Amino acid sequence: MTDWSELGGLTALAPHTGPFPHPDFLRTWWSHRGRGELLQVRVGAGALAIVVDGEVATLAGEADLTDYHSPLGGDLGEVATAVVAVVSPGCRLVFDSLPIEAAEEMLKHFSTAGVALTMSEHANTMVLNLPEDPAAYLETLEAKQRHELRRKRRRFQEQVGIPALRRDQGAIGDFVAMHRGAPGDKGEFMTAEMEAFFGSLVDDAGAVIDVLVDGAGHSIGAAFGFEDDDTYYLYNSAFDPECAALSPGIVLVTSLIDSVITSGRKRVDFLKGGEDYKSRLGARARPLYVLEGVT
Repeated sequence: MTDWSELGGLTALAPHTGPFPHPDFLRTWWSHRGRGELLQVRVGAGALAIVVDGEVATLAGEADLTDYHSPLGGDLGEVATAVVAVVSPGCRLVFDSLPIEAAEEMLKHFSTAGVALTMSEHANTMVLNLPEDPAAYLETLEAKQRHELRRKRRRFQEQVGIPALRRDQGAIGDFVAMHRGAPGDKGEFMTAEMEAFFGSLVDDAGAVIDVLVDGAGHSIGAAFGFEDDDTYYLYNSAFDPECAALSPGIVLVTSLIDSVITSGRKRVDFLKGGEDYKSRLGARARPLYVLEGVT
């Protein structure tokens, strides 16, 4: 088993990046999805986890499953020099999913280490900043959207009772079953390998599951995410396809927003993905950048 202790005890250089740059998440990802050679480079108060596969070096954690990348710690000068020293000459570097705070620092320090990287925007996360109470949140929405949310919540309540969220770490089976019941790519995504990965995120990387239940306590949907002191990160969600007429997706997400506000956290990060509901609920794009170059 790979020892990830080299990355322990450091904070991410880029703020509000959740669990993704940290050892627990990356250890879990590597155990289920890793391939190639893992290089954990730590020098003083800076660290970076690199995967070399053939002639390409990337940051540990594939982009489709790792919403943010960031170096750990604040001292990257010697880390960049060490990375350049351990990868082969002519190796292509592709560092994706970097918030601007991380991208600019890495660009600067790898240049000093002798590698010219180019920076381009390649993705966004969607971040919703929250007011202090749920009623105030509704007032931030456009009138049409506010009316639509209230209508869908009212219809849910009239048909199956008052919606409620229940934190249930044991609900991974329900979450997986609902996910697999979805049509198209979403249903096909949840393979046996992905089920094991998500289960390990709960067991080993701090993931939380919040289940949407109706008035009789029946599971209608589930949100799979992470949380820290001030942010909830919505990693994935699913709902019972037989309940689609109840608009369970929007009821689940708005119930989650209410819960996050009540907890005192300041934002919901919907992470990557351009689904329209995110902007309709007030989220704003946070650009992510990719750095590319050759050693």
